[in-house]
Amino acid sequence: MVAPPGVMVSWTTRRATPADAETLARINVAAWRSAYQGIVPRALLDGLRPADRVGRFRARPGDPRATWVAVTEDGTIGAYATVVPVREESDRLPGVPTGELASLYAAPRFRGAGAGFSAHQAGLAHLVRQGFGHAVVWVFRANAPARRFYERCGWQCDGVVKDPQLGGVPTPEIRYSRPLRPGPSP
Repeated sequence: MVAPPGVMVSWTTRRATPADAETLARINVAAWRSAYQGIVPRALLDGLRPADRVGRFRARPGDPRATWVAVTEDGTIGAYATVVPVREESDRLPGVPTGELASLYAAPRFRGAGAGFSAHQAGLAHLVRQGFGHAVVWVFRANAPARRFYERCGWQCDGVVKDPQLGGVPTPEIRYSRPLRPGPSP
């Protein structure tokens, strides 16, 4: 199934399984190559290989990570969101259990079709069910489409910046955050 630009597809969400690992790794690499052109060095994007990323999507017993996928009626995965307890102490909101949207990627052919939004919502609902009251997400500062997406989804840029380098090139990231409120489950 290929979604024409701007056409919404009916998505259902479910928790990812180990059997999804290869598909998620392919989506991750394709999304990086599509979304990060001009942000991340070309050589780094060209060097990405799904086989190198499969391990991060394999479930580990007791792992607090949760990856949620948005799927079409025929079972095609269009996007995924991975949520975790906040990874950096400095991102924690004092006195509030803080989670993190560690990754959100849609297959390029499904960008703008609602897959990313569905996976995003499922990930946040999971954090709420796990007792988190606040969440953060880090976004490349130069990634204007992603920043607009997060702002439409209720995230607010809180002005915190970090300046990592990828492939020897500065790739500043900016933090967004939002309160989490109980709502309908996916």
